[in-house]
Amino acid sequence: MMEENDNIRENNQRSRDEVYSKSVRAGKRTYFFDVKSTKRNDYYLTITESKKRMRPDGTFYYEKHKLFLYKEDFEKFAEGLNDVVQFIRSNNINLSSGDNNPSEIEGENQ
Repeated sequence: MMEENDNIRENNQRSRDEVYSKSVRAGKRTYFFDVKSTKRNDYYLTITESKKRMRPDGTFYYEKHKLFLYKEDFEKFAEGLNDVVQFIRSNNINLSSGDNNPSEIEGENQ
């Protein structure tokens, strides 16, 4: 009976935490946008980039990078993102083209 109560509690916790999820496949990467809630029912966003990689022995694994974005930062983050996307668009850089390889800029420090 104790184990059953723990499972119910865990399922309730999981359903409270996970509010909404959207995945976006983009070439060799997948982005996950997950809206979650805190204990006080405040929402926050996790953005996860997932890339399939191969080990030297030939087995595959997923490399993941995660960003947590809290509600007090939503507006500034959205403004910054919109600003840089607009900059790219206004400078005639084709966003939908596969010509620009993001792996060429990986590891660069700004």
